[in-house]
Amino acid sequence: MSQQQSPDNVSIDDIPLDIANTQSEEVNPADVPDEIESITRGLAGEQPPTNPIVVLKAARWWYLHGKGGTDPAFQWAIEWAHHLAIDTSSDVEHFNEFLEYLVTVGFGDEPHELR
Repeated sequence: MSQQQSPDNVSIDDIPLDIANTQSEEVNPADVPDEIESITRGLAGEQPPTNPIVVLKAARWWYLHGKGGTDPAFQWAIEWAHHLAIDTSSDVEHFNEFLEYLVTVGFGDEPHELR
């Protein structure tokens, strides 16, 4: 392995996992890595990512740094990955909760601004 990892900053890819800040339930937008913010904003946009691996990367980050399995960003990313994998309809209620959550996290002032 070419990259040094300490016990409190572990990652399986280039996005660090801050062990001390996992499942804190409070996400500061400044703490969201640029790549995860970009994917997350994409999931809220008109043309969301179509690569399930990319979507699952964001899901993993939100699961670990947000509210775990109940985190709306995690839930929407999983819902969207499921949609991509088997071409099912996505749950509009999950999407609306996701947009509201992004507003509470500080990604925008109104849900419609994220679209």
